[in-house]
Amino acid sequence: MAELSQSFLRRFFRRDRFAARAGIRLLEVKAGYALARMRVTPEHHNGVGVVQGGAVFTLADLAFAVACNTHGLVALAVNVSISFLRAVEKGTLTAEAREVSRSSRLSTVEVEVRDRSGALVALFHGTAYVTKEPLEEVVARRRSTPARPPRREVSGHGGP
Repeated sequence: MAELSQSFLRRFFRRDRFAARAGIRLLEVKAGYALARMRVTPEHHNGVGVVQGGAVFTLADLAFAVACNTHGLVALAVNVSISFLRAVEKGTLTAEAREVSRSSRLSTVEVEVRDRSGALVALFHGTAYVTKEPLEEVVARRRSTPARPPRREVSGHGGP
């Protein structure tokens, strides 16, 4: 399967609404590689005033997803882990994902999350299952599937 273009992958991963809501931007994509950035805002803070682990994880996870999907086949996470190494209060975080191993069925990606000064904030390790489904077919199928009508709200006594 041919690798996908950077523009196709950027458009495809803009559909990741969760990452978009977190303010994550994809900066660079190439075969087995992705670079993403998130500007820290107060909405990213936890109760003690540092960036919440889930925000750091989301940044690393998007970079991981992009890196393991650059080859054109849908790759889905089966196992991930993250180690948080340094707390961050403000600035910009960057996640750099590198695919370190790939077979016909598995992709293994290492992601480094760094702050603006280059200090290591987190290390993420992910393994994805590589399907036989071309990513472009997912896009084509979504285009041909009619939108679902909005759900009707049911009022009353809480029954079905």
